[in-house]
Amino acid sequence: MDLALRDRVALVTGASRGIGLAIAHSLLQEGVKLGICARGEEGLAEAARELRAAGGEIFAQACDVCEREAVDAFVRAAAEALGGIDIVVNNVGGSAGGGLLDSSDDEWEETFQLNLFHAVRTTRAALPYLRAGGGGSVVIITSISGAKPAPRAQYGCAKAAENFLAGALAIELAENNVRVNAVAPGSVFFPGGGWQRFRDERPQEFDDFVRGEFPAERLGSPQEVADVVTFLVSNRARWINGAVVPVDGAQGRPSVF
Repeated sequence: MDLALRDRVALVTGASRGIGLAIAHSLLQEGVKLGICARGEEGLAEAARELRAAGGEIFAQACDVCEREAVDAFVRAAAEALGGIDIVVNNVGGSAGGGLLDSSDDEWEETFQLNLFHAVRTTRAALPYLRAGGGGSVVIITSISGAKPAPRAQYGCAKAAENFLAGALAIELAENNVRVNAVAPGSVFFPGGGWQRFRDERPQEFDDFVRGEFPAERLGSPQEVADVVTFLVSNRARWINGAVVPVDGAQGRPSVF
């Protein structure tokens, strides 16, 4: 299927590893020009080298998405370097703190900054460029934790807010021909990720979780999420707007820790 994405320009936040890097590679294979960011300069530089070696036109800039000025600077520089913006993938996420008694107000606020507010900032900064190009597509990477309760309530609450954000912005930005959707992955395994650490440190609990919560008895992969994102940002998905698309293999509980 030709997704007609060649020479479109996409921004992907948190693109140095895992789901973000897989999304970047998937878009690259469709001929998309990429602006990528991450907080760590070393990992970002390695990702940019990898993507350029695959034949991509890449703009990379280190960016702490919790800082509005840094986000504005990244979006502006990427648009200038690549000739506009057509697609935004808000991929950064994470959680600070533990359970209710083991987390502070600051850690709850940090979790919302990493998830909800980063998506707000990046989309807001990119909107003038999306408008100038006649419209485009925004995808927010959320989580099934936004709909299925699990430990660390601050993370699920932030992801639920992102799901709502996608629906609300889909209505607000429709007049600009900008579609906004959320993709909600289940647990995704990749080297160096949290699930690999959990498996290595607590193998029996990991095995029990996989057998008990996944009909296919395995976790998802970054590529399986990236494939859905790539379709959603294309015109083939032009009538999908304001949706939350789970990519979880019918997973039960989102987490056990």
